[in-house]
Amino acid sequence: MTMDNEAKLESAARRLFEGHKAGDPYVSVADTDGVSGIDQGYDVQERLVGLLLGASGASVAGYKIALTSKPMQEMCGVDHPVAGVLLDRVVFSAPARVNLADYQHLGIEFELAVRLGTDMPAQDRPYRRADVAAHVDACAPALELIDDRNADYSGLEGAGLAADNAWNGGVVVGEFTEAWRDQDLTAVPALLEWSGEEDAAATTGEAMGHPFEAVAWIANHLNARGQLLKAGEFVMTGSTMKTRFPSGGERIRYALAGMGEVSAEIV
Repeated sequence: MTMDNEAKLESAARRLFEGHKAGDPYVSVADTDGVSGIDQGYDVQERLVGLLLGASGASVAGYKIALTSKPMQEMCGVDHPVAGVLLDRVVFSAPARVNLADYQHLGIEFELAVRLGTDMPAQDRPYRRADVAAHVDACAPALELIDDRNADYSGLEGAGLAADNAWNGGVVVGEFTEAWRDQDLTAVPALLEWSGEEDAAATTGEAMGHPFEAVAWIANHLNARGQLLKAGEFVMTGSTMKTRFPSGGERIRYALAGMGEVSAEIV
């Protein structure tokens, strides 16, 4: 890597880091720093996460996957999902109180968190869904807290989204359980209650067909970058329902049949 390219990546990461602190609206580093392509986006993400870890004393708790649907990928000009890193300082146990003022523009997504019991190191072929179960410890219903920083969705692209850590702002996690072993994870019923009213229903298969598809994808993504998904870390496997943007005062309950629930109050 040339010094000029390294300087560009460092500048982009610093710009994002300072932008978050200042509450600036989202602007892609493809526009501000000439970051080009998904690989450079992840190079910036690594540097941004390093800055966040250094400033907060946090550690990596796991990973998330974004853009799991073809329409969202097409909107952002990529043909694959995008990964982000979860920091333990913004992982909250349910029931949680989420302060709207801590975010520029908070979105809620409705997911299954999958926790690893063993490492998933690089192997002689990519991981597939069928390989994942042997590595899984437990699963939990979870809410992802995204902060799009008032982005203009019409101008999104993959490199900028990857660089900005796929907009992860935190996670609210329910109780981890081994009940997943008795479930067909393509079809576990999911129910959303919004301020006491039944609001939406789906199944866990709405995200990539099966949550373990996301785990395999994240494991392969990390392996390709010389990293690995580790025991004790968890993966947020994609939302089963459309993203909701609360305005304050909402009570949220997301339940997965036979696997528990997760709840949060937006204050």
